[in-house]
Amino acid sequence: MIRVVLPAHLKNLAHVSGEVCLEVPDPGAGQVTQRLVLDTLEAQYPMLLGTIRDRHNGKRRPFVRFYACEEDLSNDSPDTPLPERVIAGEEPFIVLGAMAGG
Repeated sequence: MIRVVLPAHLKNLAHVSGEVCLEVPDPGAGQVTQRLVLDTLEAQYPMLLGTIRDRHNGKRRPFVRFYACEEDLSNDSPDTPLPERVIAGEEPFIVLGAMAGG
């Protein structure tokens, strides 16, 4: 079970409150990755398609960041395995809406 924390506007869009718990498909010989978690999230909540990643190229949208275990995972490859604590459900995978400006 992967725990995902969404920003408030995406929670509203997905009609959820609190954390989202996802049963990710068994990756087989592979590891649980950002791509697998986001694919599962978008499959379970299709209204989120295109809000976190570009629909066409799959790249993270500007001003969206990913965190887990107090680490910024935003610039990691989408196919990098997530930390074991996230996979074990001990820590959440956090999707955060970043802000810019002064």
